[in-house]
Amino acid sequence: MDEDALAEELRRSIGELVRAVRTVDTMPPGEAAILGFLDRGGPLTTAELARLRGVTHQSAAKSVKDLSADGLIHGEQHPEDGRKLLLHLTDAGRSRLQRERATRAGALGATIRETFDPDEKQRLGEAVALLSRLTARLTGN
Repeated sequence: MDEDALAEELRRSIGELVRAVRTVDTMPPGEAAILGFLDRGGPLTTAELARLRGVTHQSAAKSVKDLSADGLIHGEQHPEDGRKLLLHLTDAGRSRLQRERATRAGALGATIRETFDPDEKQRLGEAVALLSRLTARLTGN
């Protein structure tokens, strides 16, 4: 298999895996993504979240409104531009995100245990390291 065919097969397979794992999610993907960005990157504006998610400002603003109403994030005046809100993850938001991640990991872990023998698990671990290297190269990290 040449590199381009491998790349397409990898893209398709990872996409299917991500969609399969998301079936256990208990919150909308956009909201989970916002919590994840705030957890990893610290406080952000709605515009920054929209850019990171690749959605319109209006779409991000709706998710921000819903998350705020649920007490999962809160906004405070931006220290450099009072017209903007800097959004922070609350303790409740961090707890909810941890539960979502644990649910996903639990479902995937159970499937790994049921599907693979010890040698295959070892190879899967090696593949994860390769995928991490590939991701770092693509993102410049």
